[in-house]
Amino acid sequence: MLTKKLGLLLVLLHLSLLGFGQSDDALKADADQGKMMVRIAELEIGTDYLDEYLEILKEESEASLRLEPGVICIYPMFQKQNPTQIRLLEIYANKEAYELHLKTPHFQKYKTTTAEMVKDLKLIDMEAIDPESMSMVFKKYKF
Repeated sequence: MLTKKLGLLLVLLHLSLLGFGQSDDALKADADQGKMMVRIAELEIGTDYLDEYLEILKEESEASLRLEPGVICIYPMFQKQNPTQIRLLEIYANKEAYELHLKTPHFQKYKTTTAEMVKDLKLIDMEAIDPESMSMVFKKYKF
């Protein structure tokens, strides 16, 4: 029991050192000020690895959204005619949130377990044309 408590304490300490304590208000302020980081990741996955890769990607993107306040969106998709062509829309509250994302255990696990599966990777930094309307994107859809 003590080992579990100590392990949990170490995980919480690690997360606080990564900066997960940034307030929601601070993250929203960065997004409102146009400091959001928007990126499209273009990946080509080896055919033999596709099913395994998709499972790992789903796990990583879900964990990023659930655990990281600075991750606004990680939306993975694939081309209908060529499912080995994966695209991710990534939106972070700011550059710091992106840099923290890269250090998380779930991203590190994703990166190391999929390294040989990825045949090609392009990271394309984007600039929002109308950042003020960004919040409407997420409010329109009712779950």
